[in-house]
Amino acid sequence: MDNIFSKIRDLSEKYRNYTAGNLSKLIKIKSLSGEEEYVQEELVRQMKEAGFDEVKTDGLGNVIGRIGNGKKILAFDGHMDTVDVGNLDNWDFDPLGGEIKEGYVHGRGSVDQEGGPASFVTSGRILKELGFDKDLTIYFVGSVMEEDCDGLCWKYIIEEEGIKPDFVISTEPTNLNIYRGHRGRMEMHVSFYGVSSHGSAPERGKNAIYMASQTALEIEKLNEQLPTDEFLGKGSVTISEIISGSPSLCAVADFARIHLDRRLTWGETKESALKEIRELVKNMNAKVEVLDYFEKAFTGLKYGMEKYYPTWNIPEGHEVVQTGIRVFHHLFGKNPRIDKWTFSTNGVTINGVYGIPMIGFGPGNEILAHAPNEKVAVNDLVVASAFYAAFAYEIGEEMRKAKNEKRKEKEKNGKTGNGKREDGI
Repeated sequence: MDNIFSKIRDLSEKYRNYTAGNLSKLIKIKSLSGEEEYVQEELVRQMKEAGFDEVKTDGLGNVIGRIGNGKKILAFDGHMDTVDVGNLDNWDFDPLGGEIKEGYVHGRGSVDQEGGPASFVTSGRILKELGFDKDLTIYFVGSVMEEDCDGLCWKYIIEEEGIKPDFVISTEPTNLNIYRGHRGRMEMHVSFYGVSSHGSAPERGKNAIYMASQTALEIEKLNEQLPTDEFLGKGSVTISEIISGSPSLCAVADFARIHLDRRLTWGETKESALKEIRELVKNMNAKVEVLDYFEKAFTGLKYGMEKYYPTWNIPEGHEVVQTGIRVFHHLFGKNPRIDKWTFSTNGVTINGVYGIPMIGFGPGNEILAHAPNEKVAVNDLVVASAFYAAFAYEIGEEMRKAKNEKRKEKEKNGKTGNGKREDGI
């Protein structure tokens, strides 16, 4: 196995320019959520060029490349949609230029999150070149609509496509560390219903804006009181929008609504978060609700889910984490840092809902996500492509060893003291 790691490392370096070039091509194609069609076509082209066994696009628009045909399934996930570029005056270069310069690939999506898929395309090419023959199916998923609704794409893959992996690696940016969880989140509306009256006599009405304002101050206090987890950190809640309505600007507002961004640490749930807010408005004419997402993909399909994204946390001793540590050490002679994301990923569905063991390992630093002057080091892409290919080999080798041990144990238990098998054969 040591020899295979050396070969993988050499090939990832050999394909340095290939990986960077593929990422540059992806960056040049603007790909907002629900508008990923053309970047997905380019990803399909890259997978086919790399020699994948099968490449398809599902009904939601996720591109799924396959290598191998074993019973166990390993999946790599990277979302292909990006946020918009924002104020161009804040950029020192063309955000859609895909420029490769001074050891970096520049542009929107280089870190969040097309650098991961560019790297796993190269890892697939490496696996095919090495004649990967383990009893393992590997899916390489370029997913869609994550920026608008993280986890929706994997809800579709698992529930509609019937693909449920045994292990998943998210290629979201981790600064080449291994991440094993992050806080969950949910989006809530709190609507307040007042009574309108003429603005010259506000005492005759009940102002919904005042109710919302009083609640806003209580929510500010609540944020300071939320629990903290030693690994994932503190839960949080903030108001990101407030709107109101009245018959006219000469009338008391009879409606107001606040939008809450709630981040959930370990032990917090949808039910506990709802209860906290409902307690704050129990004496008001108000409604607290979790929002739904239901939008059209570029394929024309409408699909959705509740905007509750569960917290997830894989124990450091779990085999998927330990496998990642071994692979990193075999490749680079040192142990990786084990950490967590600050933001949210498709892990909210993959592990948070469906319980699939998962880690994150990706090129780029998450502090550049959604920021101007986003860029990723080409060396990060090289390291990531090596890690993904080596992880597949390590999982395949561990499965082979486990299968041999099981066979030996079965043979041992199938024999009696006179050397005959218990079944008489």
